[in-house]
Amino acid sequence: MSAEIQSMGKVAVLMGGLSAEREISLLSGQGVLQALRASGVDAHAFDPAQRDLSELKAEGFARCFIALHGRFGEDGTVQGALEWLRIPYTGSGVMASAIAMDKVMTKRVWQSVGLPTPRYVVLSPQQQQRAQICAVPDELGLPLIVKPPREGSSIGVSKVAGYSQMQDAVTLSARYDPDVLCEEFIAGEEVTCPIVGVGADAHTLPVVRISAPEGAYDYQNKYFTDVVSYQCPSGLAQAEEQEISRIVLAAFKALGCRGWARADLMIRASDRKPFLLEMNTSPGMTSHSLVPMSARAAGISYEALCLSLLKLARLDYPDAVSGATA
Repeated sequence: MSAEIQSMGKVAVLMGGLSAEREISLLSGQGVLQALRASGVDAHAFDPAQRDLSELKAEGFARCFIALHGRFGEDGTVQGALEWLRIPYTGSGVMASAIAMDKVMTKRVWQSVGLPTPRYVVLSPQQQQRAQICAVPDELGLPLIVKPPREGSSIGVSKVAGYSQMQDAVTLSARYDPDVLCEEFIAGEEVTCPIVGVGADAHTLPVVRISAPEGAYDYQNKYFTDVVSYQCPSGLAQAEEQEISRIVLAAFKALGCRGWARADLMIRASDRKPFLLEMNTSPGMTSHSLVPMSARAAGISYEALCLSLLKLARLDYPDAVSGATA
């Protein structure tokens, strides 16, 4: 075992959790756990839904690999707890995690720095009356997308083709989040692009092009079928791939992200303009997942990817003073 791996100490792979994406998180976590162990890391599974996070400190864990997805794992809550416990962790810090988990806040940040994202309308619980819901297509056009702003893995997402479908789409979304995000539909190709690194060292990995049957890139097709096809290398023109890389890196930095993330985009067919949809700060690491696929195209094995991400584990405030007085 190398001295570098030994110096990492006892590592917890946080998986499972309380969100609607628990099942996927368990798959991601098991993959990461096996990869780290294969590299000689003293890694252990830890499910925050079944154990108190304070046990991490009591059991001497030196760092955490966060393989949690969705709420209570990707939204800044676990990150804040680990800051308090002084245990370095993978991925973005508290603020960036919280902002990126909320697609509306993410859009506001991106718009403030001039990055392209589809037009949208937010319906709060008080704005979900029939007349207000039916007014949304007048503003955004049809078809459009309706989704919960603080969920992932395409959970609660609907593509609305007509006014008559709006109510059901809003009702479905509201099961997962009281606020409902209605978004302009960008007709074209869906792509995703991972980012790895911290600060000036952050860089993109190869773009992945996604082709789903009739555009149905939903929860089931993402994780449990083989009907979705992926191209990596993407086959896009070099100039297009470079522009996507530029936008994605700017989006990552605008949100204050670090460590790793994955941006999802649409390329509008009419003019080939890319639009940012969301930033995933704790992306999937399952056998179907896109970050490992992109890394492979760059010559990075799954094991090497997991190890490199673990090495980037850190705290927002590494030099925080302990023993503060009132």
